Amino acid sequence: MSAVAINHLFGLPETIEKLIFPTSLPGEGNETRGGRNNNNNIPVDILESPKEYIFYIDIPGISKSDIQVTVEEERILVIKSNGKRKREDHDVSEEGCKYIRLERRLPQNLVKKFRLPEDADVEAVAAKYQDGVLTVTVGKVPPQPPKSKSVQIAVS
Repeated sequence: MSAVAINHLFGLPETIEKLIFPTSLPGEGNETRGGRNNNNNIPVDILESPKEYIFYIDIPGISKSDIQVTVEEERILVIKSNGKRKREDHDVSEEGCKYIRLERRLPQNLVKKFRLPEDADVEAVAAKYQDGVLTVTVGKVPPQPPKSKSVQIAVS
């Protein structure tokens, strides 16, 4: 049973759901600085449909060529980026110009990991990057109907 189904069944608030069903794997490759996880501020939405799982990750200002999406052993979806966000070139090279506030920063080495469910088809992973949003689609393996097996009864 999926986390979404259990959430609807028991009416769990979203904060409790995140504690019970963490989507990101803590301590597995997430870069840390000063003892805290720098990737927690990267928003991620995960949608489950009958045919697929869709991950929406906000990564604005990064070049598409700097983003890597892979599936590792043990059904782990890994999203990495070593790219730096480009700053607006508003004649900063001109003498006397400087940034007085920089809030739109991403971690230098973005690494997000997600454990895929058993019904995820790791061979059917697609990704697209548009308008600062990375969309990763993971297909589902169709459920196999239970097979009945006839057993011959030996007569002695």
